[in-house]
Amino acid sequence: MWLSLPLLLPFLAGPACRAVTSLPPQQAVRLLAGSAAGLAAGSTAALALLIVPGATHLRPVAALGDLLTPLTSGPPGTAIAITVVAGLLLAVRGALLLHGAYRWWRQLRQARVLAAGSRSELVVLQEEHPDAYALPGRPGRIVITSGMLRALSAEEREVLLAHERAHLKGRHHLLVAMVELAAHCHPGLRAVREPLRYALERCADESAARAVGDRRLTARAIARAALAAGTSPDWRRPGFALAATTGPVPRRVTALLDAPARARTRSAPHRLAAVTLLACLVLSAGASLQAADDLHSGIEIAQGETGEE
Repeated sequence: MWLSLPLLLPFLAGPACRAVTSLPPQQAVRLLAGSAAGLAAGSTAALALLIVPGATHLRPVAALGDLLTPLTSGPPGTAIAITVVAGLLLAVRGALLLHGAYRWWRQLRQARVLAAGSRSELVVLQEEHPDAYALPGRPGRIVITSGMLRALSAEEREVLLAHERAHLKGRHHLLVAMVELAAHCHPGLRAVREPLRYALERCADESAARAVGDRRLTARAIARAALAAGTSPDWRRPGFALAATTGPVPRRVTALLDAPARARTRSAPHRLAAVTLLACLVLSAGASLQAADDLHSGIEIAQGETGEE
């Protein structure tokens, strides 16, 4: 059955997403975000298409579509049960999606209160625990605590600020939101969240390294900031906020210290994972389109039978 593919493929994409992060950061980000959005759309469309055939067993629905016969054969109870289950799953997804979007908006509004009194790019919080993160907005702000400022040298602070500027310039929070909402659409896509955040941090790492012109300094600054932040909780940081101290920092530091050529060579075996992820996306989209075409043909046949009757 065509519609089973869009519902199953997101579960298979999870392992491939973790391997994709070994690709160049920009490629990994585009692939992860695009695949999550596409697979979420495919699975949602599949549930919507599953509702229609069973619903045509109900006389009001059949009359609305001018159908004499239902679009499915077999026991009406089975078809209607599939419709009910698909409808419930779609309703639950919709509720989770709306709740996630509302929570995102509420956190963003609360976080912007921190920057309301500042006209500069930098917002310094008088807090002992070291922390720093990018706060999206118009304009965006970089929030940093006095504890973090004391933990780093002047050169390391420049690295940290360049890292957070990269998050703001790239509007990375929108990609995080996209994948978070996609995860509400299908549980299998929850596996994309951490790989995407890692890839976004790697993008910002590379941008900071280019800005300061020193990869070793960048690696040292990120490591020291993560060690300092690790001693204190980040409970005041909004859930959508991206920060240099999050994710697998040792892996990020190693990537910065590796020569670019060596990093590209090491990522070569993981290109198979990228092909796998793209194949899942193509199969999901193709199956959804084929199922929609079959449904359209079935409706035309049923309507033709009505005309002949």
